[in-house]
Amino acid sequence: MEINWGIIAIVAVLVIILVVLTIRRNLKEKKKLENLLNNDFKKAEKKRVDAEDSANEK
Repeated sequence: MEINWGIIAIVAVLVIILVVLTIRRNLKEKKKLENLLNNDFKKAEKKRVDAEDSANEK
């Protein structure tokens, strides 16, 4: 029984393409999720300054 190298090469190339496309899509989705989580909330603004707050930031 001979090994059909042509079919093995085609399958290997298809697997590599599938892996690359999956990684690219996951990176894109990760970036979108990271931006969503970073910008999802609005920081509450302090109306008065606390004496115990060492930075006294607004």
